[in-house]
Amino acid sequence: MIKHNPPSPEPLHRTIARFGDVTVLVVGDFILDRFVSGVIERISPEAPIPVLHGRGETLNMGGAGNVVSNIVSLGAAAIPVSVIGADQAGNNLMRMLSEIGVDTDGLVQRQDRMTSSKSRFSALNQQVLRFDEEEIKPLTSAERAKLIDHFQATLGRADIVILSDYGKGILLDGVAGELIAICRDAGKPVLVDPKGRGYARYAGATAVTPNRKELGEAVGRKVFGDDEIVAAARDLIAAHDFEFIVATRSEKGMSVVSAEDARHISTQAREVFDVSGAGDTVIASFALSLAAGADRVHAAVIANAAGGVVVGKRGTARLNVEELSGALFRSHGPTAHTDAILDANAAARMVAAWKEEGLTVGFTNGCFDILHAGHVSLLHAARSQCDRLVLGLNSDDSVRRLKGPGRPVNNQHDRACVLAALASVDAVVVFEEDTPLKLIEALLPDILVKGADYTIETVVGADVVQKAGGRVVLVDLVAGKSTTNTIGKLRAAN
Repeated sequence: MIKHNPPSPEPLHRTIARFGDVTVLVVGDFILDRFVSGVIERISPEAPIPVLHGRGETLNMGGAGNVVSNIVSLGAAAIPVSVIGADQAGNNLMRMLSEIGVDTDGLVQRQDRMTSSKSRFSALNQQVLRFDEEEIKPLTSAERAKLIDHFQATLGRADIVILSDYGKGILLDGVAGELIAICRDAGKPVLVDPKGRGYARYAGATAVTPNRKELGEAVGRKVFGDDEIVAAARDLIAAHDFEFIVATRSEKGMSVVSAEDARHISTQAREVFDVSGAGDTVIASFALSLAAGADRVHAAVIANAAGGVVVGKRGTARLNVEELSGALFRSHGPTAHTDAILDANAAARMVAAWKEEGLTVGFTNGCFDILHAGHVSLLHAARSQCDRLVLGLNSDDSVRRLKGPGRPVNNQHDRACVLAALASVDAVVVFEEDTPLKLIEALLPDILVKGADYTIETVVGADVVQKAGGRVVLVDLVAGKSTTNTIGKLRAAN
């Protein structure tokens, strides 16, 4: 297998810039995802089970709904076509689609069909129970006729088609095959996110996007290494007339396999919070990239980066163009991390987005002139307190006022680039003032972190954070480590 060297970021970003011109027709199983968070403090007296005290609940679109959500979030247009229940879950899906500006004319609600819903209960970010409400059954002849009519009526407006199969019934009994045949006759590419072992029902699709486990199940054997992935994919291509297969491989990246070629795109290691809906993001971003003119390898690089973003979020996640662009920059060498260097306004928007996702945002600040072990220890400790860490960095003028005319040794651009490259830092914001108070007021982090050489009373912004419901954390410092000491040693050596 050819190990693919990442392309330069410029053509990838040109592809992303064209997402706004793309329309995707999405057919499949629309699911309501419910996330209930709480705390467990005792065992039930009725049975040996924990009691979850609910603290919050969120609703998201899952399945094909999450595919639509990602498409819209990435700036493109989506046309959903499906059949759902005329029930509360179905009504919630219709409302959420309307709220993001999606035309729901292609969604048929039926009294005799139940909308699939999945409720996930978690305590301290650990899922403890999943409760599914669904009735798996194929479409009736009347439902099928309506779905096909809507599909054919809207196909002309679409650049590409996605079939999102979660095995709930919409694409069973030959429906997938009929839709694929219509697409082929119309010259429209169609991608399938498959379910189950039998891929014959997807025969003739442009591509399918199984994960490694699904790929193995489809060929009836376990697949792990590159050669096994390629062999399994080519077996399916030969059997079912696919143009190519995109196999997602978790931390090992993604493989794009055709009858003649095979490429592997490695992934960037990152902390995984939740894999819910990551496959939806992958197929949405891959489809958009293809429709925007990218070749299949470049499309896979973009989709691989997109999947890496959403596994770092909690719940059924989607991403936006800014996050995707940032992920692509991070995958292209040491200069890539400049995307994490933000101005105050951009940082405030990013912090708000993180909080909306239920993530805890931390903040620390300093000059960080010559990075040393003490700095790294402080930042690692700060990051351990939160899900995302923003670092406020004194500008060159600010450092000179605080430290004297001989400082900083490294200018603010170089300092910011080095700090943004650290795994513990999610965003760097340069501020011009002598203190970060104005920046803290703008960001309102959940946690403010400083070294233990401070007291809470002397930490700038502590009162602001505490008044907003946050907390201040003081972490131990590494003895004897400071930029002043480092500069002194260098001068003594010279």
